[in-house]
Amino acid sequence: MASYNRSSMRRGFVAGMCLASLTGTAHADDLWKALTGGKPDVYLRYRFEHVDDDALSGSDTAPTGVADAYASTLRTALGYNTGLFHDFGAYVQLEDVRVIGNDAYNDGGANGVTHRAVVVDPEGAEVNQANLRYRGLSKTTIWAGRQEIEQRGAPLHRYVGNILWRQNWQSFDAVRVVSDYLPATKIDYTYAWNTNRIFGEDNEIPDRANYRMNSHFIKINWNGFQYGQFEPYAYLLDFETYLGGTGVLSTATFGVRFQGAYDLITQAAKILYVGEFANQADYADNPFDVDNNYYLAELGFNKMLTSPMIPAFTVKISYEVLEGEGPAVPGVPNAFQTPLGTNHAFQGWADRFLVTPGDGIVDIYGTLAATIYGANLTLMYHDLSSDNDDYDYGTELDVVLSKTFKDHYTVGLKYADYDADQNATNLARNGLLSGGKQAYDLAKFWAWVEIKF
Repeated sequence: MASYNRSSMRRGFVAGMCLASLTGTAHADDLWKALTGGKPDVYLRYRFEHVDDDALSGSDTAPTGVADAYASTLRTALGYNTGLFHDFGAYVQLEDVRVIGNDAYNDGGANGVTHRAVVVDPEGAEVNQANLRYRGLSKTTIWAGRQEIEQRGAPLHRYVGNILWRQNWQSFDAVRVVSDYLPATKIDYTYAWNTNRIFGEDNEIPDRANYRMNSHFIKINWNGFQYGQFEPYAYLLDFETYLGGTGVLSTATFGVRFQGAYDLITQAAKILYVGEFANQADYADNPFDVDNNYYLAELGFNKMLTSPMIPAFTVKISYEVLEGEGPAVPGVPNAFQTPLGTNHAFQGWADRFLVTPGDGIVDIYGTLAATIYGANLTLMYHDLSSDNDDYDYGTELDVVLSKTFKDHYTVGLKYADYDADQNATNLARNGLLSGGKQAYDLAKFWAWVEIKF
């Protein structure tokens, strides 16, 4: 009996070792397949940008070729997304921005050029994204590490975005959880401890390279209502550093957005509508009292046509308010601010209002978007004024035309022209003597070629 047991044990041990070896080999094969069976991606964008900024001289008499900016840059991004191994995967993306020709522009503090207009496209190479993801939970994905975060359809990233219009994109060091587990509900939560800003990681000006923080981004989408989608959200921004020149921006923003579409007779025509409200208050160690609101009301019309020339068009009228408490005071966040958003998409593409002036903003604007022979055309007109004391900032005309070929190649032209109203109040509160620029004209032109795989 003892001999039989010893023999059985030996056979069992050998069988177990063989099974372990085979299992280990299988795991190694699965890991290798996940690592090598992923998907690479390539993004190239060459862009020329010209900026004519009257604020550099305070008048229209700036010498031609001295104050203007001429930026010729190439963005290259190479990424690799692995397959899954035990529900884990990884993504890494390297990003490089190069000047093609001369750097005849102020890149935001890194290249030392100060006598020309600003184009925040600094040269440099960096790791834009490097993160792990986990998909072992039902209808849920978790990302941990450096990542881009988009919570709404591009480019309308009001509170958090990757600022994809610039060449050096914004990313976050964060943990993010997105879940569709609940019926008709999508929950999007992020804890972020750093923002990798568009000024580049080598920028030595304080707070330009990074925003150190302990912040929470919370957004919920609920689609259980027939006529539209509700989107409650909260952004709890706790900045560890003092944001030089822009005030202490640690704030808590709570809001809700509702948007939808109503079919007219057939789905070929729709009424579009959006309503949104948010309140922003001081948060964490912010020493100042902050209490500002945000409003958005939008009404539009979309029509599908049978014409091959113009198969579809959309028109919209929008009313947007970012409240302000009064003239800007250095170090005091006295207006509704969105320091992590893709602010280029709002209040005009000329970027005069990337930071909300102390008197706030009232923006009444119209949009016409159409497809013409496969090209996308958008026209926008903004009438901009202050929330506090109700005076005019100016008007802006924006136009962009782009066309994509074979899903991978895009060419585009874009123009923005901000025409400032130089009334006495605007000059006094937003002129050069007060450190502002909203009282001066600004025009920008872009041309680009883009390749994506």
